[in-house]
Amino acid sequence: MGKSLSYQARREVLQQVAPQYREAPSSQKKTLLDAFVATTGYHRTYARWLLNHAEEVQQTHGRSQLRKYGPDVQHALFLAWHAANRICAKRLIPFLPTLIEGLERHEHLQISEECRRQLLSMSAATADRLLASQRKQSQCGLSTTRAGTLLKQQIPIRKFEEWNETQPGFLEADLVAHCDIDIEGGYLYTLTITDIATGWTECLPLLYRSQETVLAAIQRARTLFPFHILGINTDNGGEFINEAVIAYCEQEHLTFTRGRPYLKNDQSFVEQKNGAIVRQVIGYDRLVGEHAYRQLTELYRALRLYVNCFQPSMKLQSKQRVGKKVRCVYDPAKTPLQRLLLSGVISAQKQQELIEVAQALDPIRLFQQIEQLQQAIFRCAVNYPPFVSSTPPAPLRIFSVEHCTAGNIPADRSVPDLATVFHTRYREQVRRKQVLGWRRTRKDPFDGEWEQILSWLVINPERSSGDILRELYYLSPGRYQPLQIRTLQRGMRRIRAHPARKLLKSSGKLK
Repeated sequence: MGKSLSYQARREVLQQVAPQYREAPSSQKKTLLDAFVATTGYHRTYARWLLNHAEEVQQTHGRSQLRKYGPDVQHALFLAWHAANRICAKRLIPFLPTLIEGLERHEHLQISEECRRQLLSMSAATADRLLASQRKQSQCGLSTTRAGTLLKQQIPIRKFEEWNETQPGFLEADLVAHCDIDIEGGYLYTLTITDIATGWTECLPLLYRSQETVLAAIQRARTLFPFHILGINTDNGGEFINEAVIAYCEQEHLTFTRGRPYLKNDQSFVEQKNGAIVRQVIGYDRLVGEHAYRQLTELYRALRLYVNCFQPSMKLQSKQRVGKKVRCVYDPAKTPLQRLLLSGVISAQKQQELIEVAQALDPIRLFQQIEQLQQAIFRCAVNYPPFVSSTPPAPLRIFSVEHCTAGNIPADRSVPDLATVFHTRYREQVRRKQVLGWRRTRKDPFDGEWEQILSWLVINPERSSGDILRELYYLSPGRYQPLQIRTLQRGMRRIRAHPARKLLKSSGKLK
């Protein structure tokens, strides 16, 4: 019977029986003790000690500490926790003074001085008990990395143990595939780039995976980071290990290194951001097409402000091994913006600009916009097969900086609508001249099919060469061979690199 009682019920029984036990004669104490043991299920020796020290137990037992935090303190803690995207208490508590100040500045929170004192003096363990909630086990994504073997000897390896950078500017980069449970066909990618020293992270969507799109995204990312880029570290995928990226890093005097194959720990910093940012917000759905690409761009415009200004993280300082146990020492949790300001690598004017932007942002309204943009991305998800019409299923939701600030901050220019431009100008180009215009010494196996391939790329720019070759297999059985995919890849690269780039430049999407 005693085992079915809760902890609180046993303490109530103790409070009722203890006065009777102290006042009862010795002959009755045995009867009261037997009844107390049968009710609570305690061991007889422990039950006797509890009855003799009931007042001391009621004053000092651990759970009574939570009762001193009233509804006002808990409400403020819950509001700050939700505004910080439900991070753990060890990351939340050091950032709590800044977060509470921001919530008060934007009139989301009004607390008394006593409530503020209790809230800011709360330990991480107590906050975790107050914030106890059910956490679901996260999914695992699929790896789409294809090794680039030709240029590996030109790129030095950098292991996890060698990362001791304290100066901002050394980055790790990785691709995340939005392919759901099947890597076949075309889908969007996210290029995640994070700084080792500060944790500053930028995410950029890609319509398809190629060395040209990755290089263009790296060039775009350099304009988004508020400090100079000194080096970049990647995995061994062919989208990174190629002549174009190597030549760009040499031209811009960037240190280019790579991790060891099949050892994700060498890129642990960016791998952590892949899970904490991309997978947590975007999820594992399959994203396809221009509309999903533009919607993902808008979400990342909002997410970069929230992650870099309002998401604190801890950095490992040292490890101490005692026998089989390892004791890890971390520094106090800080946001990437706070770490960047403490580093002193940016000018005073740039520091003041970043501080003004962070203070003007309302974390509650910014988080609400991210949730709305997240729902818009979920509506863009498609089931396999991914080749659907490029007609947008819903209006594009645009991120507005003005809606989550107290002042006026100039918003980034939104992505222009290129659907009409692609359809009309590509069709005119097909009528005027040959699609590729290349000279060949051998017969082109795809002669007469390039116009159809071009139309497919107009509708779904993210389609891969393997997927298009499979569709050609279906349309013309027995005509094509697997080894002809190299010719198809070169032709698709020319289509994407030349006519598409000219159209994008004339439309204002590329600088």
